[in-house]
Amino acid sequence: MDPLQKIYRILLLIIISFVGWITIPFFSPLILILIFSFLLTSIFLQSVDYIEGYLKSRVIGVITVLGTSITVSILFIGSFFTSFGIQIKTFSNKIQKDNFTVAVENLSSKITSLLPEFFNNLIPESDKIILMTKNFMVNIFQNVLALLGSAGNFVFIIFMVLIFTIILLIEYHDFKRSLVRFIPNKYLEIGLRTIYNIEQQISKYLRGQILAASSVAILSIIGLFILNKIGANITLVIFIGIIAGLANLIPMVGPFIGMIPAILIALMNNIGNESALTHYIFNVIPSPFFIFDIILMFIIVQQIDNNFITPLVIGESVGLHPMVVMIVLIIGGTLIGPLGMLFAIPAAGVLKVLLREIIFISKNSHLL
Repeated sequence: MDPLQKIYRILLLIIISFVGWITIPFFSPLILILIFSFLLTSIFLQSVDYIEGYLKSRVIGVITVLGTSITVSILFIGSFFTSFGIQIKTFSNKIQKDNFTVAVENLSSKITSLLPEFFNNLIPESDKIILMTKNFMVNIFQNVLALLGSAGNFVFIIFMVLIFTIILLIEYHDFKRSLVRFIPNKYLEIGLRTIYNIEQQISKYLRGQILAASSVAILSIIGLFILNKIGANITLVIFIGIIAGLANLIPMVGPFIGMIPAILIALMNNIGNESALTHYIFNVIPSPFFIFDIILMFIIVQQIDNNFITPLVIGESVGLHPMVVMIVLIIGGTLIGPLGMLFAIPAAGVLKVLLREIIFISKNSHLL
């Protein structure tokens, strides 16, 4: 190849990369919508194909699968917010009562007696604690209202993801056939194999993610039930566990997300409970309101997830070594944040398939 032509191609590649880097922020919402639509399509595709085989109608299959999933999601979200609203209302009523003031005063005195004299000045007076608690509740309500106010854009994105998913599920096989037509006859077999391997890689990864998320949810629920057996008095256990499991779709983060509502609910339910205030973990370490018990439980779940579930289940699902999985997660999180961690492993799986096919072509190009 002419050196000038090589330089021209390198400069063209640099210019295209630079323009792409500048324009990506403008198209990032559309790119995210397409990515989530493709992932949802990969999750539901086999179910839609299965129903289509029986009912001989792909549209009915898509409506059945998505309708069931949307109904279950709405019921879960509605039930969670209803239960959480009752929890907040109960705590708000507790704040207005005189015995709450007495409980806060006892708590302040207890903490002051336990801490060294140097830290006593750091503990607010009981009336300030009560005022801080009330302000905390007001902030929660304000944040909820702000969240509802900004939900319009989020709902729009969900709606667009749903529309694209419906289109992809209905037209998936036609779209795939159209894509195959662009592959030259010389590379048709390799192209078909590459598409099939990418589909299998993403499908296996998603099944692995669902399995890992389910494992984290079950472990969290079991851990919370065990804490309740020793008197932690944590409500919304099922919801907290499921939220931790769903958040686990972003590896290494999920279990800690479940920790926050668990601690808040434990505080809400146990203020005024003397036995909860004087609780000791392992009868050695002071753990008022079971806070350190909850933290320890979620750390254990997180360690099990990081060291066993995610590297083994997710790594095996995409054929990557557990060490490679951890490195890919770190790189994705560093570059793009939580979304980078979410898409890092399937992207690595797709790159692995493409590199494997490129190596195969380079080694066997004389046969093509």
